[in-house]
Parts: sequence; structure tokens; C-alpha cells
Amino acid sequence: MSGLNINFVVIMALMLASVQLHGTAAQTTHVVGNALGWNIPPNGPSAYTTWASTQTFRVGDVLLFNFITGFHNVVEVPKAAYGPCTTANTISIATTGPARVTLNAPGTHYYICTVGTHCQIGQKLTINVSAISTTPSPTATPASPAPVSPPTDNTILQPPSPSFDPSFTSVAFIFLLVIGLFIFCMI
Repeated sequence: MSGLNINFVVIMALMLASVQLHGTAAQTTHVVGNALGWNIPPNGPSAYTTWASTQTFRVGDVLLFNFITGFHNVVEVPKAAYGPCTTANTISIATTGPARVTLNAPGTHYYICTVGTHCQIGQKLTINVSAISTTPSPTATPASPAPVSPPTDNTILQPPSPSFDPSFTSVAFIFLLVIGLFIFCMI
């Protein structure tokens, strides 16, 4: 009987560890510009600078650029191309919106829109990405972006609503705990 109790303790410890590890690998999806989305900001680049200053970016997080295909794009560029809004040495480009960009490396990242003069009038973003953290990100991650319809005038796009329930980890842990207790009582 004591051998069975040890097995139960080991199984419960493994279940608890797996739930905790799930939390540390969680990513955050950052909706760029929040309600503004990825559009020409009404007050110039300060809108995106202010937004970025309220965020904590980590490797593995995702930037969600909410824009209408054909009206905007997202181009990651090196620092030298960011200021003058050029596409010299482009790192990546996304032309279909909404676009999801996974942050794969720590450091400073630069994003611009190359449609017309959008970058020159403020549609540009600089972020600083930290290495992977061992504490979970506090923000919920949406499962998928909401569909976006073309604006008829100067409509501001709304970000997709999060559909991820952050209490899922707790529910999963309780479910596994109940199963473990059921197995223990059967022994």
C-alpha cells in the first residue's frame, strides 16, 4: 500500500509541475496601438511611442498589427532605415492584415508602414524585447484575430476581443487534481 501512495505523490507532483511549466511558457499577444490599430496615427508617431511604453515585450510574444489588407503593411527594418522611413535591408514584411509577428529575438525592433507616406507621418513603431522570462505574462492571449472590414471613412479599427480564458490553467489543475484523487481512492 505504501508503494501505491508514493506513486500517487509522484504522479501528483508531475501534474503540478506540468501545470506550472505551462504558465511559464505563456506568451502575450500585444494588439499594436490598442483601439487605434495599425493606422496613420492622428497625432503623429507619439501614439505608438506612448503605446509601446505601456507594454512589456518578451521573446515569444506576438505583435498583432490590426490593419486592412491593401491599405497598410508592416515592414521590420534595421535602425538605419527606421528614421528616414526607407526599405533598405528589410528584415520582414507582412502585407495581409491583421498580421501576427512573433518576437523571436531580444533587442530593439523597428516596424514601419511603407504604403505612401504613412511612415513619414507617424505610422512607425520601435519596441524593446527582453529575453524570455520565467514568470508568466499577465495579459491574456487572443486565440485568433477578429475579422476586419474595410473602413468607409476615417474609421478606427477595434482590436480583436480576447477569447483566451486566463483561468484555464487553474481549471486544468483542479481537473487533474480531482482525477488524481479519484485514482487514489480507487486504490
